[in-house]
Amino acid sequence: MPCNHVTKFICCTDSGCHRSVRSLDKAAVETPGDKARPVSPWRLCTVTQVEELKCVLRLLPVWACGIIFAAAYTQVSTTFILQGDTLDPRIGSFHVPAAVLTVFDTLSVMLWVPLYDRAIVPLARRLTGHRRGFTQLTRMGVGFVILTVAMLAAGMLEVARRRVVARNGTYRGTDGAEYVPLSIFWQVPQYVVLGAAEVFTFIGQMEFFYDQAPDAMRSICSGLARAAFALGNYASSALVSVVVSVTTSGGRPGWIPDDINDGHLDYFFWLLAMLCVGNFGGYLLVTRWYNYKKTAD
Repeated sequence: MPCNHVTKFICCTDSGCHRSVRSLDKAAVETPGDKARPVSPWRLCTVTQVEELKCVLRLLPVWACGIIFAAAYTQVSTTFILQGDTLDPRIGSFHVPAAVLTVFDTLSVMLWVPLYDRAIVPLARRLTGHRRGFTQLTRMGVGFVILTVAMLAAGMLEVARRRVVARNGTYRGTDGAEYVPLSIFWQVPQYVVLGAAEVFTFIGQMEFFYDQAPDAMRSICSGLARAAFALGNYASSALVSVVVSVTTSGGRPGWIPDDINDGHLDYFFWLLAMLCVGNFGGYLLVTRWYNYKKTAD
């Protein structure tokens, strides 16, 4: 069904999107049965409604890729803190709780937002000729790659932490807890990198879903980014449950035991990094066939 002057504003620039969901066009075709009874909006839709649905369906593959991203990002408030709880928290006479280090994620976002707008965008604009420097999909993809680096950084720190434990053991702090003689501030780089991934992907997601949504559905589609984040939290919990169940079979301590000195948290970070790489590969396939609305930059 060709786009008329009403739907041309909201539908994509490639007629392939119509071919892929051509069966939906039947919802706007009036049948003899529709003339014999009062028209029901559940039986007969307008062309505009059909085209709006097509555009929303084309957003869903991009949205789904954000779920794995969110599942990995959630480690900032779970396994990162679990790792930090075993590291040396002393800075002079003060003890720094592991959860406090999430402030470096926030500081990183505060640093990267103006850096992106004032430095990266002008440079990218000269290289690409795009008004925004990067397209929204490219910006999100860069964030996917940066998040993978954050998972690798966390894994490498865990390898170093385990080596320190094997070589020097642990010491008992004044609070009675056991700590590894390795400063907790070695976690700062992974928090900083994670903040950069947040700036690229989360902000890119909000812009993408708002710009690419049909005009009448922008509020709903803008909520897709938050829905992906929520599902990512559930996916993270499910992944941890599966990993614990599989790795503790046969009486083994598993990757994530109560005392992570007996486990292999580094293996879990490597798994997350592999999932991020696989997710990025799927994202490239999805975005390869995506065409922006005519109204997008």
